[in-house]
Amino acid sequence: MNSRIILGSNSPRRKELLSDMGYDFSVYSIDIDESFPIDLDPFEVAEYVALKKAKHLQEHLEINEILICADTTVILEYRVLGKPFNHEEAFAMIKELSGRKHHVVSGVAVFTLENQISFSEITEVNFKTIPDEMIDYYIREFKPFDKAGSYGIQEWIGYNFISEIKGSYNNVVGLPTHRLFEILKEIE
Repeated sequence: MNSRIILGSNSPRRKELLSDMGYDFSVYSIDIDESFPIDLDPFEVAEYVALKKAKHLQEHLEINEILICADTTVILEYRVLGKPFNHEEAFAMIKELSGRKHHVVSGVAVFTLENQISFSEITEVNFKTIPDEMIDYYIREFKPFDKAGSYGIQEWIGYNFISEIKGSYNNVVGLPTHRLFEILKEIE
């Protein structure tokens, strides 16, 4: 690839996925307000926040640079479950997800000086019923306070309690790699 890739993300999972895709890249740490309009469709929130991140960083873009920003949301019954603030909130979220189907949406914004492309990818995830003591164990041991919906599919809870996914696994981790790869090929 002739262009320099910049990942606008603090997520170690996104860094790992982009690296595993075979790309060399620089990382711009980003700290912005991730709020969104209350009347925004929950399935549009991730892309909205990804675009917000990219617009915040676009002024730093130079010729032959590609900026990638992303956001991931968990949606249960048409509600966005964000990142938990504490153990109690994480417990309540996972308890709500237990034994149920939900959707994970990753929104991605890819910016160059010439192009601004954004998209969302949706994956359906089904949890088996999770006993309270297992929820408590997971939160104590894995501290999922930086994860939408209070869980990581790539962690203990995902290995043991996710019974089915429909769609991209990497999308649930935080980056729809297959679709991003196609877009990067197009704009390069």
